Amino acid sequence: MTLTASYERCRRLHARFGRSYYLATLLLPAWKRRHVHALYGFARYADEIVDSAELDGDRAAALDALSGRLTAALAGKPHRDPVLPAFVHTVGAFGIDHADVHLFMDAMRADLTVTRYGTYDDLLGYMAGSAAAIGTMMLPVLETVPGARDAAREPARQLGLAFQLTNFLRDVAEDLERGRVYLPAEDMDRFGVRDADLRAPRTGPALRALIAFEAERAREHYRLAAPGVALLAPSSRPCIRAAHQLYGGILDRIEAAGHDVLAGRARVPRRDRATIFVRQLAAAATAGRGERRAVAEPA
Repeated sequence: MTLTASYERCRRLHARFGRSYYLATLLLPAWKRRHVHALYGFARYADEIVDSAELDGDRAAALDALSGRLTAALAGKPHRDPVLPAFVHTVGAFGIDHADVHLFMDAMRADLTVTRYGTYDDLLGYMAGSAAAIGTMMLPVLETVPGARDAAREPARQLGLAFQLTNFLRDVAEDLERGRVYLPAEDMDRFGVRDADLRAPRTGPALRALIAFEAERAREHYRLAAPGVALLAPSSRPCIRAAHQLYGGILDRIEAAGHDVLAGRARVPRRDRATIFVRQLAAAATAGRGERRAVAEPA
């Protein structure tokens, strides 16, 4: 697999599984976009192994095999994998911290054995790898204004947490089908929610109250992430503003449905998605002027 083909494989994974963020990345300069695709594509590649019903008992072995190929690739050793060439090229080109990569893989392993979390702090520990680490891996690609890299790290983490928690609230029924509950047990007890409530065709009053509580937590993560936008390079700000609005729009839809997350999957209407994109398009067209491309086109 050539490097160019690997980048294209990652782009297709991103387009298929990450529609909201993929739309937002179209606001990035093309040279940044491919590297964001590489990071998201790798994350989704690993996630699909963990979630695959076809692999069943072989999921652990498949994830171990991916970890082995990843270790070899990061060390510059030969490997055969369709996604890793683009991912490793991006990691090396931007000096992405390998600790974040391993933190993400640890979270993927947790999904093989951990099916629920006792407290929100426990859930945050998981999301530190599954979501916050993705935010910090993205940061070198998105770039910051001079001297702002350290200050931008926590907002990047918070945005990853906000996106992940939004997904958890939207996907309660889907996650339960996979045998996982990402609503903290402590919170379920506080609101009187039982597992049977998660299997109901409609969301009952207790579960609605719990979803509203967790949605406000997600809103707080978005609020903590917001100051980070101004710390990014100008050419990356329209993308992140759009992503913020698109994922925040999912919360808006959940709230508009009275926090009923079981009757149907919350989606931002296509017209609203287009409006968000167009609003940022003019800014994206001019924001990158004067910025130098940091990484050469892949061969």
